[in-house]
Amino acid sequence: MTQSNPFDFTGKVALVTGGTRGIGKELSTTLAQHGARVFFCGTNQELGNQVADTINATLPQDNAPTSFYQVDVSDFKACGDMVTNIIAESGQIDFLINNAGITRDNLLMRLKESDWDEVMAVNLKGCFNCSKAVIRGMIKKRYGRIISLSSVIGLMGNSGQANYAAAKAGIIGFSRSIAREVASRNINSNIIAPGYIQTEMTQAMDEKAQDKIKELIPVSRLGTVNDVCNAALFLLSPMADYITGQVLQVDGGMLIA
Repeated sequence: MTQSNPFDFTGKVALVTGGTRGIGKELSTTLAQHGARVFFCGTNQELGNQVADTINATLPQDNAPTSFYQVDVSDFKACGDMVTNIIAESGQIDFLINNAGITRDNLLMRLKESDWDEVMAVNLKGCFNCSKAVIRGMIKKRYGRIISLSSVIGLMGNSGQANYAAAKAGIIGFSRSIAREVASRNINSNIIAPGYIQTEMTQAMDEKAQDKIKELIPVSRLGTVNDVCNAALFLLSPMADYITGQVLQVDGGMLIA
């Protein structure tokens, strides 16, 4: 008996926030290469167009093209308009990956109110804005998969990142709450909590700083964007149909309980 490929997302439509760099860029690329029609958003129009062109250049000609929307996810109306336009163009949104995030790090005594507000607006409110925008269509279709990117920092805290840690911890509570609300409609809401991943930010660290981080990780290396993408592919696939409201730590064992 021939088994179907659980990671073939042909016919599925995905929206990835913060898709122009790092993990979000790789998620957009990976989902498109697995057959999904991908829409991704970010705030830099030029960079977004470049990423969309790069992804589309790697796809077979009969694949649906990947498209970019210039959207600030902290803007409630802009998120709603984006989702309305995507559904008008493609008919549905099956997958939402809340990935957009920023940092404004500083010790609490030096942390400005604007630093707190900006991180909360993008990292946490952005999840609310996009999830609320897609959820009605998913309920109507009785199918949907939502993945929100938290962080091990949201589980453990970190000096100088009170705003970031609070927002990432809030994502966990938010995602678990909506998992309870919509589970009966065949909609799953899960959380991926990456550890230290090789991105532009970690690559900017000097070798000594990276070695110090590796000492905290049992597998003795930083994670890759592919490690995160593999976790997302699993949670979006039929193999994870009975999994919702869970935090999947992709951290090399850094937070083994």
